[in-house]
Amino acid sequence: MRCSGILMPVASLPSNYGIGCFSKEAYDFVDKLAESGQHYWQILPLGPTGYGDSPYQSFSTFAGNPYFIDLETLIAEKLLTRAECNKMDFGTGKYVDYEKIYLSRFKILKKAFIKSNIASDKNFQEFVKANDFWLADYALYMAVKNSYGGVSWSEWDDDIRLRRKTALKKFSDKYKEEVLFYEFLQYKFYEQWTKLKAYANGKNVEIIGDIPIYVAYDSADTWANPELFQLDKDNVPVAVAGCPPDAFSATGQLWGNPLYKWDYHEKTGFSWWMKRIEYCYKLYDVVRIDHFRGFDEYYSIPYGDPTAEFGHWEKGPGYALFKTMKDTLGKKRVIAEDLGFLTKSVIKLVEKTGFPGMKVLQFGYDSRCKDSGYLPHRYTANSICYTGTHDNNTTRAWYDELGRADRKYVREYLGVKTAKDVTYGMIRACLSSVSDTCVIPMQDYLELGNEARINMPSTLGGNWVWRMDKEAFTQELAQKIKLLTVTYAR
Repeated sequence: MRCSGILMPVASLPSNYGIGCFSKEAYDFVDKLAESGQHYWQILPLGPTGYGDSPYQSFSTFAGNPYFIDLETLIAEKLLTRAECNKMDFGTGKYVDYEKIYLSRFKILKKAFIKSNIASDKNFQEFVKANDFWLADYALYMAVKNSYGGVSWSEWDDDIRLRRKTALKKFSDKYKEEVLFYEFLQYKFYEQWTKLKAYANGKNVEIIGDIPIYVAYDSADTWANPELFQLDKDNVPVAVAGCPPDAFSATGQLWGNPLYKWDYHEKTGFSWWMKRIEYCYKLYDVVRIDHFRGFDEYYSIPYGDPTAEFGHWEKGPGYALFKTMKDTLGKKRVIAEDLGFLTKSVIKLVEKTGFPGMKVLQFGYDSRCKDSGYLPHRYTANSICYTGTHDNNTTRAWYDELGRADRKYVREYLGVKTAKDVTYGMIRACLSSVSDTCVIPMQDYLELGNEARINMPSTLGGNWVWRMDKEAFTQELAQKIKLLTVTYAR
């Protein structure tokens, strides 16, 4: 089936109180997607943001971001008052101010928790029981982390850092109320998100979610399950993840995530991975697996190295993980993030799984090499076409930054005469392609420039902050998108 969707992070919605959330504006966005004839809403990871405010460096691979809990809903439930919310400084709202959100959001949510009497709520009790395989560790991890002033668990005292039984009991007893608070946040997150997802599904809009291949070192996952990772006897990483040097970075990319102990995972029948993936399908309809190449081969960098220059490639689990996934969970819809340099073995793995890969149109234009696999005339039906992703600049800004020869080639390929026609020329090229699915970032439909870029890889500061103006997604734009969707049988 040919269909299309829009890429729009939840944080970028024009909700009140400083950051996009599961508010009325989210429901309005779903309505606009439906009016526009879109079948998919693609979002970024929903986890609590950690280092650098990145959703790809989360404190938990299972937990949801408390920032996305809608305060208006809590007001309606009489857990907060509007006056209490208005007293807080959430920032100006034009861009996400994560420092102000961090300093204010938990304070206001704590007020709601105190009024909730949540411990006696049977639905809450059932949620806690059903999610015990991750929730107890996460809630305790956050409570202990707060008691240490927010520092990484690697800096905690040895007894709790190494999870000795006496320490776990001591901290669980001492911070019982704080643990309950973090369980309350996850309950409210899940309650609000599942309601929004059900609304979207009822409008024939499905959710494409994102599962990062790696977890953060400073996370409940690593602290609670050190046996899953390449750590030494003191739970310090032996090696970490990243990418080797290339044309874009002379020293490579040092991500710093702990690497998996794949032989252990295989011995357990990939038990942790199956729980992780199964949980994803409670949150999303389709899952995009980030950095798919890492399952074939992963880049291993010695821990402590200041750059990624001296890493080496190691074999990943390969098809065994995805065979287990199919045998355990049945056939699931997956998008393989297969961007970058692909070896023959990676291509073979993607083909064997049958998962559609990604085609990013911005990657296709080089006047020196005019037959790129990222150009639409090279696509196959089993693929997902994008103008750009959250890691790319907006199409307008991307075009402006190209060299003169490349800009000329773009216009020739798209059949447009002026720069102002390029963005919609790119959108048409995606929509008209043979790819079964086409996803366009919201910023491109809005024809925005560099100010609306989501992320600049390997940089800190100024990322993940863009927010859409409240009046931007107009009825006129919805009809324009609908016309394009119908024209290209999406």
